[in-house]
Amino acid sequence: MITTSGLTKVYQSRGREVTALDGVDLHVREGEVYGVIGQSGAGKSSLIRCINLLERPTSGTVTVAGQDLTALAGRGRRAGKELREARSRIGMVFQHFNLLASRNVQDNVELPLEILGVFGKDRSRKALELLDLVGLADKAKAYPGQLSGGQKQRVGIARALAGDPKVLLSDEATSALDPETTRSVLQLLRDLNQQLGLTVLLITHEMDVVKTICDSAALMQKGRIVESGTVGELLATPGSELAHELFPVGGTASGPDRTVVDVTFHGEAATQPVISQLSRTYNIDISILGAAMDTVGGNQIGRMRIELPGRFEENVVPIGFLREQGLQAEVVEQDAASIPVQTPAPLTKEVAK
Repeated sequence: MITTSGLTKVYQSRGREVTALDGVDLHVREGEVYGVIGQSGAGKSSLIRCINLLERPTSGTVTVAGQDLTALAGRGRRAGKELREARSRIGMVFQHFNLLASRNVQDNVELPLEILGVFGKDRSRKALELLDLVGLADKAKAYPGQLSGGQKQRVGIARALAGDPKVLLSDEATSALDPETTRSVLQLLRDLNQQLGLTVLLITHEMDVVKTICDSAALMQKGRIVESGTVGELLATPGSELAHELFPVGGTASGPDRTVVDVTFHGEAATQPVISQLSRTYNIDISILGAAMDTVGGNQIGRMRIELPGRFEENVVPIGFLREQGLQAEVVEQDAASIPVQTPAPLTKEVAK
């Protein structure tokens, strides 16, 4: 549904060039919720603004629903009309709501319908349907100043849906909200994704957002996507930064002759007593240094850091047992005298398309 290829954006700032996007390749499948995460300055906002061409890319292509938007960007008045029509099929939700204070809630939702040339009664009916969809039918005549932050964002979502878009872009839509309101807005986005078949691309700096609703995710650093894939695939990828951030586990070896292993549970393995089986089978004492469990996409997923007695070469068989049970077992710390461990291959830009 969304593809970027070699997407580059260079800004001019105080006489020098600043590269915000550096050859970004992104692939978002139809009907999924896709999260792009990264720290401030990673290029997330530039990416989402280039996808709907609010910002013109310096180079590269953006294709949405099979249409190359960048090909429409500079071919005269007809291209401008085609680009506007293409943009009308892409909804956008902003961090700071961007509602018009002088218009009531219904009028704010009607605004894009006015621009699209929808007439009075049809416009009013559509706006009220959308407000009912986001749970604000009773606030149609209220003004933005009378609403809570969560209610304002729901109005922003209703307005973004006015043109019946196939794609919904969310630019840090929950970062200005408290945790409880964030959860309700994220649940709304997931419900809309499922009810309307929307493809949702959201950018965020909050790992909890990815865990709560995302099917797939990408990590951005310095204008580049350094890893991407479904959340399940990322968790099963040795050395994945996203996996470590999504499910952080702490703890270091308590002494010499110890091997520390990060174990990732997902699928059926998450419900099995594998660690206790390991301890009984090999008659070893296992220390749990840290653990994190959660439900992602309806599946229980988690990571656990355990400490095994002895050096790495003494634990090859127990570690192999964990892997035979369908778990990802990654050695993260071992005694200095241990034999070298093969380093996992570097992650590609996309783990799996």
